Amino acid sequence: MNNESLSLVLAGLSGLCWTIVYIECIRLGIKQKTYAMPFWALALNIGWEGVHSVIGLQKEGVTLQVVINIIWFIFDIGILYTYFRYGRKEFSAAFSPFWLYVWSAFALVFAFIIQFLFVKEFGLVTGGAYSAFIQNLLMSLLFIDMLAYRKSSEGQSLLLAVNKWLGTLAPTILYGYLGVSDFSPSPLVLALGIFCSIVDLIYIVLLMRVQAKERARDKIVTLL
Repeated sequence: MNNESLSLVLAGLSGLCWTIVYIECIRLGIKQKTYAMPFWALALNIGWEGVHSVIGLQKEGVTLQVVINIIWFIFDIGILYTYFRYGRKEFSAAFSPFWLYVWSAFALVFAFIIQFLFVKEFGLVTGGAYSAFIQNLLMSLLFIDMLAYRKSSEGQSLLLAVNKWLGTLAPTILYGYLGVSDFSPSPLVLALGIFCSIVDLIYIVLLMRVQAKERARDKIVTLL
């Protein structure tokens, strides 16, 4: 398999895996009446896909990647709905729901500005790659934090965790090691991607342990 074919496979794998992640986040959120993606990760995701959809259409026209970005942005809106619909129960009891919306609006504005400035500073492709891998590493850490905070697997699943890992590993190889026509192999992207994989694998192991404990507990309750 030549580099061009491998690049297409890796790009397709990443797109498929992340689409599964977004759909699973929406499914879990609605089914379990919660939200399945840490909010700051979600805000940065919406910012990235919103900015790259608009600027991508302006600079590149209707390309496959731009269409995918738009589809992902729509899925993100679905995840955002579950956050606003069910996230109030996790917001501090010391604050009214009004402040949840104020804080969330601030985070979304912050995320869009940061993503726009990455593109303005480094360009559409390079800025997009740098910001995407930085926020992916943050997301990986926040999923572990969410697992620890909730003390359960609520809003989380191995389908989501494994596809998040593979969805980031594929572009790590593509942008960090192989490079593409308008982006040379990047040691920074490679390092960020490797760190993402390490944290994602730790999260998968921790989630499996939590789920195993929950199954054992449920079995005991059933026997009683």
